[in-house]
Amino acid sequence: MAFSFINSAVNWYFKRRMEDIEFFMRNPLEAQDRIFNQLLSSAQNTEWGKKYQYREIKDIYQYQQQVPVSAYEDLYPYIERMMKGEQNILWSSKITCFSKSSGTTNARSKFIPVSEEAFEETHYKTGKDMLSIFVTKYPDTKMFSGKSLAIGGTYQENEQFKDSYYGDVSGLIMKNLPFWAEYLRSPSKEVALMDEWEAKIERLAEATIKENITNLAGVPTWTLVLMERILEMTGKKDISEVWPNLEVFFHGAVAFGPYRESFKSLISNPKMRYVDVYNASEGYFGIQDTDRHDELLLMLDNGIYYEFIPMEEWDNEHPKTVTLADVEIGKNYAMLISTNAGLWRYKIGDTVRFTSTDPYRIKISGRTKHFINAFGEEVVIENAEMGITKACQMTGALVKNFTAAPIYLEAGKKGGHEWVIEFDKDPSDFDLFCKVLDQTIQEVNSDYEAKRWKDIALLPPVVHHAPSGTFYNWMKGRGKLGGQNKVPRLANHREYMDSLLELLK
Repeated sequence: MAFSFINSAVNWYFKRRMEDIEFFMRNPLEAQDRIFNQLLSSAQNTEWGKKYQYREIKDIYQYQQQVPVSAYEDLYPYIERMMKGEQNILWSSKITCFSKSSGTTNARSKFIPVSEEAFEETHYKTGKDMLSIFVTKYPDTKMFSGKSLAIGGTYQENEQFKDSYYGDVSGLIMKNLPFWAEYLRSPSKEVALMDEWEAKIERLAEATIKENITNLAGVPTWTLVLMERILEMTGKKDISEVWPNLEVFFHGAVAFGPYRESFKSLISNPKMRYVDVYNASEGYFGIQDTDRHDELLLMLDNGIYYEFIPMEEWDNEHPKTVTLADVEIGKNYAMLISTNAGLWRYKIGDTVRFTSTDPYRIKISGRTKHFINAFGEEVVIENAEMGITKACQMTGALVKNFTAAPIYLEAGKKGGHEWVIEFDKDPSDFDLFCKVLDQTIQEVNSDYEAKRWKDIALLPPVVHHAPSGTFYNWMKGRGKLGGQNKVPRLANHREYMDSLLELLK
């Protein structure tokens, strides 16, 4: 009875929040202008704000002239000082939390400042917006009559600065959850924030098997690992037998297409729903609000101001940028953000394509550093994932993980692409799988198609069928187990590929 009342009350609360979402959908440029002015006003007396004369900036055009585009390496000296306790450097309020993530050019971890405003106005607010969109779209939901299972990351005390912390953004968020959210989730924080991932999966499974789990949230790869372990422990064939009221999985971090069939094979409930979100250490950017998979509503009133770098400008030292008013549907852009935690004109490394400008919706198309362009083919992650998804559909395969890299030209030999793919379910015809993968990428990428024409520049891809556990063991060997660590899908070098091939010998 208590959970039934809670479900009704929470549904009512989240439906009311839709008014704010609908406002920025109708008035996107006004919403962004307001965020822009709030950010500059809040930061004008910081060290950064004084350096770039924020007090004198009147509009976005002056901002673009006075403030440089920043990569992590540009901001790191400031962040390093903040981690030692200095304040009012990049942002005005006291910052004691830093989100740790991987993926920098020098292979070190990134430490992204997370202010109180970033927690409240970005991560928590947009999390509420996600639920608002869901309950408005599915008013019959019983999601709040049970508990949420989110596979959180880890966090630890910062030895450089007393009473400060760093860790995966999911771990920091879970550590600081409001009481009502804590009441509606499982397992305990003690288990959810464990830092040894193999033991953590075991404890997560033990703690949640007998709970009434109605919704899941997390990265697809780790969620699959957990569900497979739960089925092993219970002897069940279907997660619906363990959690009969499970109705939705909120997923992010990687594209869901290659994993969709794997989830369907473990969760037979035809009413199971999957909702894509776009969140990261730097902020919470998008939520799926339609039935179109991977198409996300860009969140415009949550403390983040957006600019976009056209693809032809990506590698320029001083790239030209466009604002929302000037983006074009179908073009690839690198996303640039200014945030309420002191990231200014910051390149997060993701690329997006707009599918709509009324309202503004995007698809994540890849990473500025995760692509293959050794021969002018410009293959991005979106292309690869479309190829994998189509090949799975044609051969009944289920892919667990994959990565690809170039095969460089050698004297007397042509180049190509090399793939390592690990399957949950093997394709009915491996040669057909490889052929469909290649053909689909040609269909969606004319540059790749031109290079593959009659094998003139690129030979057919070389595909390795990896044994079960390959990627898990590879990530473990690199010290990269955990929620914020993802298998690099594409690389324009052979570092990852060569180390994986060593495991396959």
